[in-house]
Amino acid sequence: MGSNPVLSILGRRLRLAVIGGGPGSFIGGVHRMAARLDDLYELVAGVLSSDPEKSVSRGKELGFPEDRAYGAVVKMVDAEKQREDGADVIAIMTPNDSHFEYSMAALKRGFDVICDKPMTNSVEEARILHAKVVESGRIFCLTHNYSGYPMTRQARDMVSSGELGIIRLIQVEYVQGGKADESKADSVVGPRSWKFDPLKGGPSLVMGDIGTHAHHLIRFITGLEVTEVCAEAGAIVPGRKVDDYAGALLHLEKGARGSFWVTQAAAGVENSLRIRASGTKGSLEWNQEIPQTLTFKPLGAPVQIRTPNGPGTLPLAARSSRIAAGHPEGYPEGFANIYKDAAEAIAAGISGEKADPLAMHFPNSEDGLAGVLFVDAVIRSTNNNSSWEKVYR
Repeated sequence: MGSNPVLSILGRRLRLAVIGGGPGSFIGGVHRMAARLDDLYELVAGVLSSDPEKSVSRGKELGFPEDRAYGAVVKMVDAEKQREDGADVIAIMTPNDSHFEYSMAALKRGFDVICDKPMTNSVEEARILHAKVVESGRIFCLTHNYSGYPMTRQARDMVSSGELGIIRLIQVEYVQGGKADESKADSVVGPRSWKFDPLKGGPSLVMGDIGTHAHHLIRFITGLEVTEVCAEAGAIVPGRKVDDYAGALLHLEKGARGSFWVTQAAAGVENSLRIRASGTKGSLEWNQEIPQTLTFKPLGAPVQIRTPNGPGTLPLAARSSRIAAGHPEGYPEGFANIYKDAAEAIAAGISGEKADPLAMHFPNSEDGLAGVLFVDAVIRSTNNNSSWEKVYR
C-alpha cells in the first residue's frame, strides 16, 4: 500500500466528523474502522443520534471532547467550520431519507462528504445533490464498498485494457437471507426498523439496500451504463409490504445484454454477491463470499485464477491490497479502500496538488445519481407490467 499519502501531502491526518452510526450501529462501526485502518483520518466530532441527549452521551463514549459531541447536525457543521482545527470532511451514515439534507448542509459550508448509499431516495433530490457537488467542486464519495475489493478492481483493469474484448453479456446477483423469516414479514421494531418505512428507507427496500450495490458493480467493472430495464420487484414473503426481491433484464451501452437478480429473502443464504462479465475474448467471474479469487476464462485457453498480489496483478488491484499473497482479506478492507482513495483526493484538494489517478476510482455523486435513476426505472417497469423502461440520464 506504500507510504501514507495524506501525511505526505498535508503533514497531518484528515479531521473527520461523523453523522449517525453511534455505538451499537453495524454500519457506523464499519465506517469508523475503515477510516482508521490506514491511519489517514482522525475522528474529531460527531452527531451520533437524532436525540440530542443521546447524541452527546454517545459522542463521549467514542471519545469526543464534550464541546465536539454535538446534539444537532446544523450546530456541528456551523461550529466545525468556525474552528481552526475544524473537520475537513463529513461522513454520513444515517437512514436514507436524511442523506440529501445532511450532504447539502455539509457541501454548502465547504466540507467534503463521504456518504452511505443510496445517495438519496428520489430522483429529484439526486439530481439536485449531484449538481451541488459539481458546482461546489468538493469531493463526494459514496460507499459502494464492493468496488474497493482488490479483485473487482483487477476485473475493472482487465476489462478496460481489452483483455475480455468487447463486453457482450453481464450477469449479476446479490442474494441474502436476512429477511426470509416469514414470521417477521414487516419488522416495525429494532434499530433497523426504518428500512421498512418507505418514507425513510426509500420506495424499494431491496433495491436501495442491495440493488444499488449490484448495479454499481456492473458499471464499475464494465464501464457500461444500463440504458433500459424490463423488471419486476415485489415481496416474496406473504404479507410483506416492502420489496424483498427484484429481477430484471438489462440493455446496456454498445449492445451488451444482461440479467439482474437481488433478494433478501433466500432462506439460509448469507451475502452472495456474484458477477460474470463475458466479452468476445473471454469471461470474468467474481463471488464476494470468496473475494480473494477472480476467475478468468479466456476464449480457447485454460481457465486462470487471479489473486491479490499473485502473478498478473494489475496496478489498481495492487494498490488495494495490504497483505501478502495467499492471505484472506475482504469486507472491512474493501470499505477502507474507498475511504483511503477519498482521503487522498480530499488531501490533494486542500493542498492544491493533484491526486494519484489510481486514487480516483471511488464512487461519486455521478454514480449515486445513476443508482437512483436505475431504481426509478425498475419501479416504473414493475408498475407498468414489466415494460421496457429507459434509465434516464
